[in-house]
Parts: sequence; structure tokens; C-alpha cells
Amino acid sequence: MRYDPPVTRTAEGDFLIDLSVDERKMLRSLPGQLRDLLDTDDPAVARLFPPAYSEDPEREDEYRRLMKDELLSRRLEALALLEDTAMADRLTEEQVLVWMRVINDVRLVVGTTLDVKEEDERDAFDEDDPQAPMLGLYWYLSALLESIIEALEA
Repeated sequence: MRYDPPVTRTAEGDFLIDLSVDERKMLRSLPGQLRDLLDTDDPAVARLFPPAYSEDPEREDEYRRLMKDELLSRRLEALALLEDTAMADRLTEEQVLVWMRVINDVRLVVGTTLDVKEEDERDAFDEDDPQAPMLGLYWYLSALLESIIEALEA
């Protein structure tokens, strides 16, 4: 069985994106959902902003005060780029790197929400489980992220 990866590097150095319309619509919807969560105290979102000075609460507070807006702004710009390019068939390396960051951010939030463990198996979930759609999304994003990383290494 032959596998055609959804993201491949071209000879010119840009990237071909081979996704269905439904996959593209889903990818376009993710930034809005993550954007909504960024304004909450959802513990899963905390994974996106790990402490810089975990051993020094005073320095950590200062870092957050100084950097929070900049870190949030960068994330919001990345979310907008994925929304704007979700239907594109070709992306630049810079755009693919942004896709990689956003997809990984969503994957981290979903994985944290579901308490996915490293040893969990990709297809080892019951389709009748109420969390099955979210698990399916998590594993789909993991596979897409893997395809992007492989294309970047090519």
C-alpha cells in the first residue's frame, strides 16, 4: 500500500498541500476555536505558555507581565495565517512553519484536555466513546504534524 503524504516539499522549496475540502474546512475552523480558549483560564491553554522561571515565582511574574502580550500577539498572528491559507495548495516554508506551530498548539490543548499519554495508541479508542471525535482530531493533527516535519526535513 502506497502512502501519499499530505504535505510534500517541491523542487522549488515550497510545499504542496494535498488535503480534502473537509480537512481544509476543519483546519480553518481550529484557529477560531483556539482563539476563543486563549481568553480563558482553561488549564489546557496553560500548556501553551509554560513557565520560564518555574523555580523563581517573582521572576516568573515579571516575565509574564512583560511578555504575555507579545506571546499572545504572535499566537494570534499565527492563527490568522492558518485561517487565511487553509485552502491554499502551495505554501512557503515560512507558512508551513506557522502551520506546524498552530497545529501543534491545538494538538497540545486537545491532548491535555483528553489527558492523552505518550504511550496511548493511535487507533486504540472506542468510536462509541463520547471523546472519540476529539481523540480522532488529536490523532489526525498528530499525523499531519508528522507529515509537515518530514516535508521540512526533505
